[in-house]
Amino acid sequence: MSGGHSLTDRPARRRRRTTVAEPAQKPPKSSTPPGADRSGAGKHILTDADINRVVNRIAHQILEKTKGAENTVLLGIPTRGVALAGRLAARLKDFADISVPAGALDITLYRDDLHMKALRALGPTDVPPEGIDGQRVILVDDVLYSGRTIRAALNALYDIGRPSQVQLAVLVDRGHRELPIRPDYVGKNIPTAREESVRVLLREYDDLDAVTLSGGDA
Repeated sequence: MSGGHSLTDRPARRRRRTTVAEPAQKPPKSSTPPGADRSGAGKHILTDADINRVVNRIAHQILEKTKGAENTVLLGIPTRGVALAGRLAARLKDFADISVPAGALDITLYRDDLHMKALRALGPTDVPPEGIDGQRVILVDDVLYSGRTIRAALNALYDIGRPSQVQLAVLVDRGHRELPIRPDYVGKNIPTAREESVRVLLREYDDLDAVTLSGGDA
């Protein structure tokens, strides 16, 4: 994005918060009988096979862009970003025989709409024991929309360490940015209307892989 700030621009250091979070509850798996349409109403944008190809491609792009993915940490944004980070780590191991740590970064307390919505349970934050200082951190999320989630993730990230570089990988970029945020790795760009809804389903939580678009004229 022309004129956008790089994700490596470090935001102002804020006082570190200490919170005790209860373990986040894993979303219940679907109870829909096998063979039924469990993806909900909407136009299918990505199928199981499509998502597999997309994750493979992003893993190859990471290896190419980072010259081997050394000194790299994958941090997924709960919920489905965590599963995607785990899949990418597995692909990097398969393709290059390199073990890249994959963890989670909860952004709940850093959201700018926290005062506008009902209280929500804190999610997990799981980083390597050695921390992220001096490491390349790749944030992983399922859908990139306004950019506000990623802004919150950057604030949360710099409260726990000082990475040498921050990159962003997303499964779907649906546009409508409200902040100067752009991804380094994109599975699929999907033009959408604001009233439309993009839903990502992953088998770790939903028993199937799919991306659907609903609302508007979808």
